[in-house]
Amino acid sequence: MSEPDAASTSHENFDRVNFLELRNSQLAEAIKRVESERHYMEAEILRLQREVKRLKTELDRLRYPPLIVGSVRDVLTDGRVVVKSSTGPDFVVNSAETVEHEKITVGSRVALNKQTLAVMGVLPASLDPLVAASEIVDKPNVTYTEIGGLTEQVREIREAVEYPLLRSELYVKVGVDPPKGVLLIGSPGTGKTMIAKAVAHHTHATFIRLVGSELVQKYIGEGARLVRELFQLAREKAPTIIFIDEVDSIGAKRLEVATSGDREVQRTLMQLLAEMDGFEPLSNVKIIAATNRPDILDEALLRPGRFDRIIEVPVPSYLGRVEIFKIHSRGMAIKETVDFEALATRCEGATGADIKAVCTEAGMWAIREERDYVTAADFDHAIDKVVGEEELRKESVTMFA
Repeated sequence: MSEPDAASTSHENFDRVNFLELRNSQLAEAIKRVESERHYMEAEILRLQREVKRLKTELDRLRYPPLIVGSVRDVLTDGRVVVKSSTGPDFVVNSAETVEHEKITVGSRVALNKQTLAVMGVLPASLDPLVAASEIVDKPNVTYTEIGGLTEQVREIREAVEYPLLRSELYVKVGVDPPKGVLLIGSPGTGKTMIAKAVAHHTHATFIRLVGSELVQKYIGEGARLVRELFQLAREKAPTIIFIDEVDSIGAKRLEVATSGDREVQRTLMQLLAEMDGFEPLSNVKIIAATNRPDILDEALLRPGRFDRIIEVPVPSYLGRVEIFKIHSRGMAIKETVDFEALATRCEGATGADIKAVCTEAGMWAIREERDYVTAADFDHAIDKVVGEEELRKESVTMFA
């Protein structure tokens, strides 16, 4: 073979090798792409299989027959359970193998099969929405420094409620039991509810607030059940402070001649008496109640052991009114010096709520005249307006009494 032919052959072999290498590279990339697509499809198949399984489970759950809510009356020695269903009578039934028999106790809420009434599961204890919503999650922002003219009353309620929760070891060392409950009595607007808010702010306890009228229900036994669940929630959340405002709506004296509605209120009162001084201790549960009608309260509610301390919240004195004026005007933009002593003298017989209304009305006078500051004249106008409205309110009450 001549040299040109050999060079030509070598060049063709070189081109063939480059072509084969390029082809192999393309095939390798194609194989990688197919492998990647295969892995993706396998992962997608697994995802779809899991989705199908979830949908089948959800479909089976929706097709599952409804369960009946019942309560356990007794647990027999052979493992069977006596239950009372929502339909009425009692039944002796078996329980499913999946149910932990240790959790089935007398009084437990259980789910029953609709056909066989077998116990299918143990349900958590339920609370009435009214009771569950009575727990105050966010603490009130009222402090003791915002309460004027009630130094002695604040000291007494701190000794009865706050110190037993925060410094319980002192009572153990002294050897005395702290008071169970505190009753705040006084005219409207004197600061009873504000004192309770301040106690809730300064303690690390759960605060449960309920108005007494909310415990009065239409059906027999519902009010007593609410009281029972209220104290059950308090024990579970202990340390707890229960504040019952307007307690006279359920704590009025029991009468021999009463209507069916009065008798239901009396049942609620008896349940409250039993919870406050019953067999179950209330060591970390303190009760604060407020009323402006202590004269109509039942004697059993006022005896020691229930409300151990009765604190009267009076109408503020002259010095108290001066202090309340300074507290409520603390954040106001006052341009000139205001003689609070003179204002307190003009507000003889006013409550803390009245003085707060005077300060608010003074600010409204400034806004009405398009000023961003308050003057002494604004307070004078406010006192004339608020005191005049108060006298008109008293006349209306006397007229319709």
